[in-house]
Parts: sequence; C-alpha cells; structure tokens
Amino acid sequence: MASSLPQLDLYGTAYCASFNFRRAARAVTRLYDVAFQGTKIRSTQFTVLIAVAKAQPASISKLGSILVIDSTTLTRSLAKLQKQGLIAISKRAERRQRFVTLTEAGVATLAEALPGWRAAQERFEKAVGAEFWLGFRRELERLAHVAVDLDASEDSSKLAEPIVL
Repeated sequence: MASSLPQLDLYGTAYCASFNFRRAARAVTRLYDVAFQGTKIRSTQFTVLIAVAKAQPASISKLGSILVIDSTTLTRSLAKLQKQGLIAISKRAERRQRFVTLTEAGVATLAEALPGWRAAQERFEKAVGAEFWLGFRRELERLAHVAVDLDASEDSSKLAEPIVL
C-alpha cells in the first residue's frame, strides 16, 4: 500500500501558532502539575480557581471571557471543582446568569497550592529571566487579544474582553 504522505504539502506547518503554543503550554503545564503534586488540584484547575478568586462573584460567562475558554469546557471544569467542594455555583439569578465563588475548601486548597506555584514560578522566571518573562507575558496577552478578535470577526457574537489574571 502506497503512502499518501508525499502528496501532502506540509511546508510552513512547523511555524503553526496552534502547534507551537499547545506544545509550549503542555510543557509549562507539566512543570506546574509537578509543583501541585500533593495538593488536590492540577495546574489547569489552579488557573480556574485563581480566576474565580480574583473576580468573584463571577458569572460563568465572565469566567469564560477571562480564561478564553468555551462554555462547554468551562462548565465541565466547574462541575468537577464543585464536586470537589472547591467552588459554589449559584442558582440562576438576574438575567439568567449563575455566579461562581470559592468555598472555604477552595480558599484552603488555593492556600495549599500557592507555595508550590510560587516555587515553580520562581524557577521558571529564573530560567527565562524576569525581564524577558514580563515582556513575553505582555506579548502573550497581546496575542490572546489578537486571536480573540480574529475569532470574533468570524463570529460577531463574540466580544473581545481584557484578559486579567
């Protein structure tokens, strides 16, 4: 059976933004997951808990905008955190929104996870350089806005919102 691979034009795919961002994200996620060993959460859950802590009470749609995450994935993540007792989700309120807050267990879990996060963050910043990281973080913020805006131009119902964590 002949391979169809030679027929594919793969020129330029090494520069794919999605491929390179996801690859880097997996590596960084693994670094922080190691730091969170011994806690009840993983780095992906940590980011959601931080967003809730900084914005609470936050509507689910607001959290989706902050985290740049689709509602299905966010709802699934929030359900797991709620099952763990780390967050509370209100009943539908004004304008049919539901609001998310940290529970006491969520606050305690964040308190337990923060030292590991700080150690991993310090190691990361030391490895790449603090000045480089600050500049690169600004560029990541800009790139996130570019991608959100490009996506919104495809779907006019999406609005670009500042990503603040």
